[in-house]
Amino acid sequence: MTSLETEPAVAAQIFGDRIDAARAFTAALAEHGEERGLIGPLELPRLWTRHILNSAVAAPLFAGRVGDVGSGAGLPGIVLAIARPDVEWVLIEPMERRVAWLNEQVRELGLENVEVLRDRAEDWKRGPVLDAVTARALSALRTLVPLTAPLVRDGGELILLKGANASNEIAAADKVIRKFRLSNVRVEPVGEGLIDEPTRVIRATVR
Repeated sequence: MTSLETEPAVAAQIFGDRIDAARAFTAALAEHGEERGLIGPLELPRLWTRHILNSAVAAPLFAGRVGDVGSGAGLPGIVLAIARPDVEWVLIEPMERRVAWLNEQVRELGLENVEVLRDRAEDWKRGPVLDAVTARALSALRTLVPLTAPLVRDGGELILLKGANASNEIAAADKVIRKFRLSNVRVEPVGEGLIDEPTRVIRATVR
């Protein structure tokens, strides 16, 4: 049985007065995540650094009303909602058992700034109303843009959490970036000086 990674000292700095909620969510994910098909069996020894803090360091980038497409285990959506109670979050997830988990966590953590929507991004019916959309480790940028850009208002942003290959994803998505009229598409590292491996974020303005 693998054990949960010890909480890094920097976690309290990143979450501030929200650290207790972050601890509660991490503990719940560690206890139930594998059995409920939310995280793999090898994730516990790196749950804080690879998943919780990797998501949380992006929190300062958001404002207004934000969608998280394919929220799954709540990475990044629940983590960001904990870190940014001043932002409204819409967690968009099609799978029933994951929606059940997200709703449980919203209830248990008292997250009044979160709406969980059981839906696929491509079936979104509310129009381009969000200030930003995020997603983490969902799919390649060229697949992700058509799912996320239509949800964002004119002048809003895509803020997508990516891995080391982010720059190559931008190059490969050139055609779809032009089709959806995205501008100022770039990779920004966040969390430098806080976590060993900064989170790479692809940001783009939607017009």
